[in-house]
Amino acid sequence: MGTTQPLFAVLGPLDVRLDGRSLPLGGVRNQLVLAALLLQEGRTVTVDELADTVWDGAPPATARKQIQAAVSQVRRALGTAKGLVRTHGFGYQLVVGAGQLDLNRFSGMVGEARVSAARGEFGDAADGFRAALRLWRGRPLAGLPGSVVEQHATRLEELRLAVLEECAECELRLGRHRQLIPELQAIARALPLRERVTGLLMTALAGDGRQAEAISVYHEQAAVLREELGVDPGPLLHRMYVEMLQGPDRALANGAARPGEELPVRPAQLPADIRGFAGRTAAIAELDRHAAGLTEEDRAVVIVGLSGTAGVGKTTLAVHWAHRVAGRFPDGQLYINLRGFDPGGRTTEPADAVRRFLDALGVPATAVPRGLEAQAALYRSLISGRRMLVVLDNAHDADQVRPLLPGNASVIVLVTSRNRLTGLVAIDGARPLSLGVMSPAESRELLLRRLGADRVQREEEHAARVVTLCAGLPLALAIVSARAQETSFPLAALAGELGQAGRQLDSLDAGDSLTRVRAVFSWSYRALTTAGAHLFRLLGLHPGTDFGIRAAESLAGIDVRAGLTELTRASLLIEYGSGRYALHDLLRAYAMELISESDRPDEAFARLADHYLHSAAAADRLLNPLRSTRILELAEPATGTSIDDAADPAVWFAAERANLLAVLGRAAETGLDRQTWQLAWAADTALERLGHWQDFVGSWELTLGVTRDPRARAYAHRRLAHGFTLLGREAEAEAQLRAVLRLYEEAGDLTGQAITHHSLSYMYDTLDNVDRALHHSELAVACSERTGDTDELARALNAVGWCHVRLGDHARALTYCRRALTLIDPANHRTLADTWDTIGYAHHHLGEYARAADAYRTALAMARKAEDRYLEATLLTHLGDTYVATGDREAAGAAWRPAIDLLATIDESAAATLRHRLADLGA
Repeated sequence: MGTTQPLFAVLGPLDVRLDGRSLPLGGVRNQLVLAALLLQEGRTVTVDELADTVWDGAPPATARKQIQAAVSQVRRALGTAKGLVRTHGFGYQLVVGAGQLDLNRFSGMVGEARVSAARGEFGDAADGFRAALRLWRGRPLAGLPGSVVEQHATRLEELRLAVLEECAECELRLGRHRQLIPELQAIARALPLRERVTGLLMTALAGDGRQAEAISVYHEQAAVLREELGVDPGPLLHRMYVEMLQGPDRALANGAARPGEELPVRPAQLPADIRGFAGRTAAIAELDRHAAGLTEEDRAVVIVGLSGTAGVGKTTLAVHWAHRVAGRFPDGQLYINLRGFDPGGRTTEPADAVRRFLDALGVPATAVPRGLEAQAALYRSLISGRRMLVVLDNAHDADQVRPLLPGNASVIVLVTSRNRLTGLVAIDGARPLSLGVMSPAESRELLLRRLGADRVQREEEHAARVVTLCAGLPLALAIVSARAQETSFPLAALAGELGQAGRQLDSLDAGDSLTRVRAVFSWSYRALTTAGAHLFRLLGLHPGTDFGIRAAESLAGIDVRAGLTELTRASLLIEYGSGRYALHDLLRAYAMELISESDRPDEAFARLADHYLHSAAAADRLLNPLRSTRILELAEPATGTSIDDAADPAVWFAAERANLLAVLGRAAETGLDRQTWQLAWAADTALERLGHWQDFVGSWELTLGVTRDPRARAYAHRRLAHGFTLLGREAEAEAQLRAVLRLYEEAGDLTGQAITHHSLSYMYDTLDNVDRALHHSELAVACSERTGDTDELARALNAVGWCHVRLGDHARALTYCRRALTLIDPANHRTLADTWDTIGYAHHHLGEYARAADAYRTALAMARKAEDRYLEATLLTHLGDTYVATGDREAAGAAWRPAIDLLATIDESAAATLRHRLADLGA
């Protein structure tokens, strides 16, 4: 039988095959539409974006109709493959299955090869890279016209070359020097300015005993760089040259920590153990048996799937057992609540979970790769060969868990879920362990631990009645025990009251966990004070994982410390640590059932949104004090809102990030458009600097979905473009910037146009398209001159200067930068530092080293006043480069050492490169 799904290929001329034959797609217009959808596979592509691709930015008036016709023809061409191209209001989305698109297969194979390389398995890595490279059939989308296609093709070609370089590194480690030389020579001839290829060719020649040729290759490259670009070889090529002189077997680029090396940190993320734990002897023995089977010889990871109904004590057991055996996992314990059954439907995405684990493992934000696949590979590499325990609590299904599974047997994974996770058992070899309700004996033991033996034995009959009414659910027993501890009532009275509540709710018992314990909840809830009950209902509105005292105060609008204590003592609230609380999922669902209009939930949530908004804005002012707030126009918080005082803004954002995003999402759902976009604004700096770029993009996408304010929408488009640039999604970034530029042009907002042209210039500079970067920086200058905004004009002039530096016209660059200096506010230390950096760079490449050093020292003083540590490290590096050029090694070393210290906490890979340069310098 033939396949019913086509295979798509973009790594070469566009091709679609079904049952082994190419499908006729029609004319160039149809092919360009399909190509655009394939390159953005899984994302909705707007009609405007498709039109830009087809008509190269100059669509006719009939573009929309022609695009609709092209999509219809593509659908017909795909024939039996129904539903691949989907309409989403403002655009189209193409969704293909696993393995249908050659680019996706390429990315998956490269990701697996990189994992092998990180583990030091260079033979497997090289084989994987070569297999991926064989998918290429020529230049991507060869034969299709247009600048948009050309940009994508160039990006993909760059990706192929980067993978080929990684492959060559692995093969050089394996000693395959002679076999690589012809291939590297061919690439070096075609791309004479690609320094990495030159360095690999030098290493291969030296490894083959042809060191004289290797030295000649370096000097030829240096001559080409000076003639074509007016620059000397970069630090990477220079380091490879020095290492080649010292011996061809010097290590190439080091990867992540390997087995036997030290992890940056040993995580200890387990929540506190539960006091008064009782029973579960058989389950603990079963877990012990699984852990005992953990051996170095067994190559399969040990996964235990602990399943059971809500309230049955899965988390309590998992955490208790994890603490019990933590000493057997000396490299650390990772824990995360995946919120698979959150009443608000806000589960933890696998990408977020992986990122949190990378944070816990000490990976700097700047060293986190882009995309879930690459991040998961780094996570697995870091824990490979280490004895660690990973607890994945409250999972919804196997798909949520798989990216978090390690690849080796030294790690044990304990997954808890209300579902049985059959797929994890069948496909991933998980060992199932089902947790039922507690037996009467275990339930009685729990009461003994909580209430004391004397009290239980005095009222044995009534204690047995309590056990029966709680149906063996530990959550219910814990609540009843708390109630009994707080009162002087005999167990007979408590059992009678509980029994009466149960009879009142008998008709509601449908067998689910919430229904079975609703009687217990209602009984304990009715015993609360009026204020405590009101607070309990309002806490169900909080969409995050946990919360602090001031968030709770904002929900209630009053001081709630007494209420929090009351709820904690009644076991209706869990206190995680000093001032941090959480509701069990069942209790949150119950609280949400009870809330009514008399509680004024809309007002309560508005106060909660204001709490996070104003707290985040205050923390942002500490994190980024020079950030302009003129667009924010922050209103006074609602009466009764309590604001956090964040002494350390980075720590506050790390603790509250999930809550911020959850509240932002709920605000978007409930139509609070002002709070939605302002929350995105307040979280912007932290999400960018801490490397949470997917969250950064998601927050601005939510904002665009609800905000109608034109200025806010324009700002959101611009920040979304920046997020796409950070994620390497340049085509989407450009589309956003074009959209925002149109909005500013329609509104006649010249300042907005200037800022957007500056953003476009930055984006094109990162893509090495310096000509287009220069064009947009010049437009930014023109717009700023018309508005008289000297701050924007100074930034734009410096951008023009930097573009001229990149183009080798250093004298002209200085003209623009000196003009910028006359306009910059003396208090704007960051822009001053940037401009003096460009001036120093220009003087350096003009051979005016004394002037360059003076400029860098001035820039350093400004960067330190701005408290920008990364810029400070960059300037120290540049200053050291200038000292090296003058032959002053001692001064260069004095500049580079503090730069290394700064980079070590920001960008370890950059710190490592500078360490190598310092070692080569011998200073």
